[in-house]
Amino acid sequence: MEPIARRRVLAGLAAAPLSSLVPNLVSPAAAAAGRRAAVPEVRLTWLEGRPGAAATSTLGTPWPQGAVPGDQSFQLTAADGSAVPVQSRPLAYWPDGTLKWSGHAVAAEEPADSYTLTAGAPAVPANPVVVTDRQRHIDISTGVIRVRIRKSGRELISHIWRGDVEIARNGVLVNLRQERIEEDEERSAPRERFSSDIRKVTIEQTGPVRATVRIEGAHTNRHGRSWLPFTVRLSFFAGAESIRMTHTFVHDRDGTRDYIAGLGVRFRVPMRDATYDRHIRFVGEGAGILGEAVKGITGLRRDPGAAVRAAQVAGTKLPDPATWDQRVTTRLQYLPEWGDYTLSQLSSEGFTLKKRTKRGYGWVPVDQGRRACGLAYVGGVSGGLALGLRDFWQRHPTQLDIRHAGTDEAEVTLWLWAPEAGAMDTRFYHDGMGQDTYPEQLEGLNITYEDYEPGFGTPYGIARTSELTLWALPATPSAARLGSLADQVRTPPQLINPVPHLVACRVFGGLFAPVDRSHPVKAVIEDHLDFLFGFYQRQVEQRHWYGFWDHGDIMHTFDEDRRVWRYDVGGYAWDNSELSPDLWLWYAFLRSGRADIFRFAETMTRHTGEVDVYHLGKWAGLGTRHGVQHWADSAKQQRISTAAYRRIYYYLTGDERTGDLLSELVDSDRTFLVLDPIRKIRTEPYTPDPHALSIGLGTDWSGLAAAWLSEWERRGPKADLARAKLIGTMETIAAMPNGFVTGSGRYDLDTGRFAPVTGKKVEVSHLSAMFGLVEICAEVIDLVDLPAFESAWLQYCRLFNATREEQTAECGASFGNLILRQGHARLTAYAAARLHRDDLATRAWREFYTGDGYGPALPWRSERVTSTLNPTEAATWVSTNTTALYGLAAIQSLALIGDRITAP
Repeated sequence: MEPIARRRVLAGLAAAPLSSLVPNLVSPAAAAAGRRAAVPEVRLTWLEGRPGAAATSTLGTPWPQGAVPGDQSFQLTAADGSAVPVQSRPLAYWPDGTLKWSGHAVAAEEPADSYTLTAGAPAVPANPVVVTDRQRHIDISTGVIRVRIRKSGRELISHIWRGDVEIARNGVLVNLRQERIEEDEERSAPRERFSSDIRKVTIEQTGPVRATVRIEGAHTNRHGRSWLPFTVRLSFFAGAESIRMTHTFVHDRDGTRDYIAGLGVRFRVPMRDATYDRHIRFVGEGAGILGEAVKGITGLRRDPGAAVRAAQVAGTKLPDPATWDQRVTTRLQYLPEWGDYTLSQLSSEGFTLKKRTKRGYGWVPVDQGRRACGLAYVGGVSGGLALGLRDFWQRHPTQLDIRHAGTDEAEVTLWLWAPEAGAMDTRFYHDGMGQDTYPEQLEGLNITYEDYEPGFGTPYGIARTSELTLWALPATPSAARLGSLADQVRTPPQLINPVPHLVACRVFGGLFAPVDRSHPVKAVIEDHLDFLFGFYQRQVEQRHWYGFWDHGDIMHTFDEDRRVWRYDVGGYAWDNSELSPDLWLWYAFLRSGRADIFRFAETMTRHTGEVDVYHLGKWAGLGTRHGVQHWADSAKQQRISTAAYRRIYYYLTGDERTGDLLSELVDSDRTFLVLDPIRKIRTEPYTPDPHALSIGLGTDWSGLAAAWLSEWERRGPKADLARAKLIGTMETIAAMPNGFVTGSGRYDLDTGRFAPVTGKKVEVSHLSAMFGLVEICAEVIDLVDLPAFESAWLQYCRLFNATREEQTAECGASFGNLILRQGHARLTAYAAARLHRDDLATRAWREFYTGDGYGPALPWRSERVTSTLNPTEAATWVSTNTTALYGLAAIQSLALIGDRITAP
């Protein structure tokens, strides 16, 4: 692989403003016309295949450096050549001002199998989204529905209309707070009601294909007490009858008091129709549907007529009661009206459904099932509201309530945390066991691998994001239509780019290539990669790695004796991104385009970026090391919160919430003022000095660099500062006599640079490069013309797995007894590719086959286990650390030196 051509854009300009580097983002007309003619075409397809009904999607598309002007407009055509409206925006820029990633929104009334994206003027939607910003509210029209969003008060959405018919009103967030966890099962702690209190509303996009409104606030009670800050995004697409809601809340209690006993979204639905023309719908597992009327007229002792019964079952308007058998018509007042329903999904393995006539009267069991979709409808033949929650059963305990459907106004609540589950227990799981001092805590670490410290196992500041969809429907949907809505709740349609285009654009460091089985040795490696992904995919299901806070994560280490993962053993439990499984999964998708891998990685990104990271409080910007609870460990670190784990999902989808997470991290270098990462093992006195902070060049700097790079290329509000810090630290790392081998440096918050280092210092850890440093260095080397930095990184890549003699000869000392050599084989491969050295390529493959990871002689299969609570499978030789590193080493080595592959 040829080193990139040197671009002198940035050399020596670390202090220059961004605008001086790209002074002509809007090119003169003639130049623009010439450059736009060369914009490549990109064929977009649906991740899971063409949706069967109208679909909406956002995606990001990369472009080669220098190929697309920064102000380029885009057009979209379907496979038959017809123009499709598309709304575009820049997501990231190359240093020369050309477009690196563009974001696109598509609303397809009749989805095509594929689309072609290229330069040009976009088609105008037949029913564009129109946003009207008023003093107290915002009105949005999709051409099919109209929505009013309040700028203050309780109601996020005050009205939803379809034509002149009001479908829903009074959309609020609801919360139940419980002050304490009641240990006496015969007693129940009182619950207090809270609802949304809007503090800020921002229009982020105004159409014509997609409009987005961001609403921020907190949950407040009638006395004015607030907690649980929230951010809700509402997205509207041209011609759509739906609203996409992204709901994020931050947990702002420490687990010692104030517990969530219910958290949800509530709407009221006007009920205009006769009660026998009002309908309730719930989608269960698969295509299963509960379809009932508020006043049922089937199964009676007297028959109203076949046409009447058929209409009610179908959800269509019943014939005039005067045409029914009058023995039914004259007795309608004696038929019960079932106004209240509750579906509760309290585990991943079961839901229950019950109903009653109204409050104060007994519940009647309806049915039970395994995994409900999380979609419900309430309304009638003149229209109603459907709403659904993605990952409903996976995020248990969840609940759907319908109330008062027999009155003039029904109420529907979608609970993200089910009240029937009891209070959310976020207390720490043990009493400390006498670990009051650092020496005692290190002893605990040596037995359970948990890094405990009093007061550190707190959930204060963690977050969770949920995705909901609302539909304002003109009538009760048919079973087929409801099934189509359920499919979109379970698996929202997603457009993707072709793998060859992703590879050609050299994004994410150019560290992946398309799956290639043409060589027998490569085919074996591909089989091993497939086995590992499939094994973890099955483990999620077999081990039930589900739940509100847990869904999306995987376990760290297996217990060979109990034949279970070590879910209750300190640092061996939840993985929390240890050694980059996030990156393994995303690079696996980038090279394959596989839907199952994308969805697995997406779920992990939603979890690790929210639950494992602090978003409020003194540790905001840091993540928590692996443990029994996602917030339990006292190691709060950059290596877990790193933007490297979020960037890929953001750029592939344009997801705004993930963009928020990237922005949150721009100033995370300041976290080193409040928490010393190595406080328990530091031998010398240390007081954080803003002008001389001790920051590691591996796990610390890689996280900071990923955040700075993201802010710079996205042109965020702190882009100039981020670029200066990124390049400043690159220059000063390069100036250290031993570069990355130095291990750490003294960082100045004001200058964004490391202090000069005298002498050759050697401080190498097996972890330094394993949390995104490899990937971020590859990216910035492609972007920034700084030969000394590249040389410093290549030195580290060459020497980590080298002999002690080679390390000593170049750096003055050996690196000691290092592990994770298989995971570091990709560093050797990178050096081989950049330096054109066949000897390093040969060495890299040898390290890959014989390092301290997975070898070719392993069984590469799992075995059936029946001695556990549930029958499952096990591969006792598999650990998540090794899996992530094997996956990344294989993927990147195949991309970098696949043409020089050797046999084991």
